Amino acid sequence: MAWLMLAGAIVAEILATTSLKLSDGFAHKGWSAVVVAGYVTAFLLLGQALKLQMEVGTAYAVWSGVGTAAVAAIGALFLGETITLTKVAGIVLIIGGVVVLNLAGGAH
Repeated sequence: MAWLMLAGAIVAEILATTSLKLSDGFAHKGWSAVVVAGYVTAFLLLGQALKLQMEVGTAYAVWSGVGTAAVAAIGALFLGETITLTKVAGIVLIIGGVVVLNLAGGAH
């Protein structure tokens, strides 16, 4: 159940971060409301995941790794942002770090 809570937190954070870009610096009230609601939801779900005995290091590594990779992909695919080989390499390194942390026993 902790992993489901974390997954929900990640989805909410990705939605909030993408909406932050779309809000144009909080100039668009609708997108701004999505930003606030998304981040509040994300932190509530992350708190529940941690309450269910998920290790904070593992939760944060997965949260940041998946969130970073997803937001970078959304930016490149839908928001007209550039993606370079260097950015891809950085994302691969982040994901590799998450995998190593989980293999080290943090997820068990």
